Amino acid sequence: MKRTLVIVAALAVIAAVVAPRVALAQEKTSPLVPLKVQLVISRSSGEKKISSMPYTLWVTANDSRNRTTSLRMGVEVPVPAMLFPKDGAPTTSYNYRPVGTNIDCSATAEGNLFKLTITLNDSSVQFDARDSAASRPTSAAVAGAPSFRSFSSNFSILLKDGQTATYTSATDPVSGETLKVDVTLAVLK
Repeated sequence: MKRTLVIVAALAVIAAVVAPRVALAQEKTSPLVPLKVQLVISRSSGEKKISSMPYTLWVTANDSRNRTTSLRMGVEVPVPAMLFPKDGAPTTSYNYRPVGTNIDCSATAEGNLFKLTITLNDSSVQFDARDSAASRPTSAAVAGAPSFRSFSSNFSILLKDGQTATYTSATDPVSGETLKVDVTLAVLK
């Protein structure tokens, strides 16, 4: 009985030492795959295309360090604010607000498919929503004051080499414009 316990304990120790090494060896055998990922963010009003913004990222699939490719594109927009001091005339001050596009992307290979995990944040400024014939103003819209639009999405999608897919489409509740995001994957040879 004592001998059996010693053998079982020895096997447990061997398993504890060998299992992580086997897992590490399996992890190292997954080849790194260079990918080109293109995201196109387009806006339309009815059938009329308003804008189309392409972004291209190089991503490495199967990176064991879980590296994420990040893109940051934007500008700080001045937003006026009136200051009313107790003594003196009102003055204008400016606060700055960031607008632009932030994209984070990572990838893993799953057979002949690639799983892309993408986080997308897009913001823009629009002046007086009531100026657009297609817009539906809200009570918050003030003539001459900027409005800030924002769109956020976090998703995973499976794509093959050369495949394009529309992963999301959403309608702006104020302007009625439709935002659509297409993603295209290409394996770099």
